[in-house]
Amino acid sequence: MKLLRWGFIGCGEVTEKKSGPAFNEVEGSKIVAVMSRNGDKARSYAERHNVKKWYTDAQELIDDPDVNAVYIATPPSSHATFAIMAMRAGKPVYVEKPLASNYDDCARVNRVSEQTGVPCFVAYYRRYLPYFKKVKDIIRQNKIGDVANVQVRFSCPPRDLDYSSAATLPWRLQPDIAGGGYFYDLAPHQLDLLQDLFGVITEAEGMCANRAGLYSAEDSVSACFRFESGLPGSGSWCFVGHKSAEEDVIEVIGTKGKLCFSVFHYTPIELVTSDGTENITVPNPPYVQLPLIKAVIEDLQGIGACSCTSVSATPVNWVMDRILGKF
Repeated sequence: MKLLRWGFIGCGEVTEKKSGPAFNEVEGSKIVAVMSRNGDKARSYAERHNVKKWYTDAQELIDDPDVNAVYIATPPSSHATFAIMAMRAGKPVYVEKPLASNYDDCARVNRVSEQTGVPCFVAYYRRYLPYFKKVKDIIRQNKIGDVANVQVRFSCPPRDLDYSSAATLPWRLQPDIAGGGYFYDLAPHQLDLLQDLFGVITEAEGMCANRAGLYSAEDSVSACFRFESGLPGSGSWCFVGHKSAEEDVIEVIGTKGKLCFSVFHYTPIELVTSDGTENITVPNPPYVQLPLIKAVIEDLQGIGACSCTSVSATPVNWVMDRILGKF
């Protein structure tokens, strides 16, 4: 069995619990190096997680002969650069979502992956979670009949950090780093799940606004889209709504019923048919990226196949860029 020796580029919050520990949980995989431009941060992560090496330069980590696979957990604007650096060095890549901060950079990653023959995977881990596999099973078993319409609704109040000055705003609210505002950070998970369930979205239009004036990025988005099958869908996202309007739901409307589920809160899945309403609770693993990371590792070891490739992730950026009016 091939041993995957991972180097992390970026060791921020997501690597602490969601992803990082999972790399050591899978047989044939271990973390051997981490990198952050902040040396104290890199050293701290390495010491706390028993990682032997730490760097402040990404190229040095990629060039380390002990590293034969790279996990990129930086803000989206640098995803493409680091992914291409690693693939050109012959080292497969696992990238945080979204794949890049714009569709064009996604296309660049795919071209280099094809040219080098080095795979690139993207952390759309919800596809592999038991909760969403149950959603897929219900739809595939025709429990709500033929799907006629899909709706995404998300609303939340501003966060404390949203009131920061422009100089101290979190990177997720800096479009040149994140690709957009919270929409570009949260909507990818929703749109990826929808395309995993119903196929690629081939038409998308949106209207965006900044209603609260807390930052420069959009804070309210409405969109309509159509899947390759002809199925229509719509979405609304508000990141400055009142607490009373909080919502996190995808509603799938069928000819025999409807299915409602959340993307971020994992509330019980609601199945409504002529037989009544059923609420289904499905627990997820403590490290939510573990099932996907296991699939990535098994793919690289030649004993499995992982569907979360850079090619499958790219339509998400296309849809978001269409909705935000980037082209």
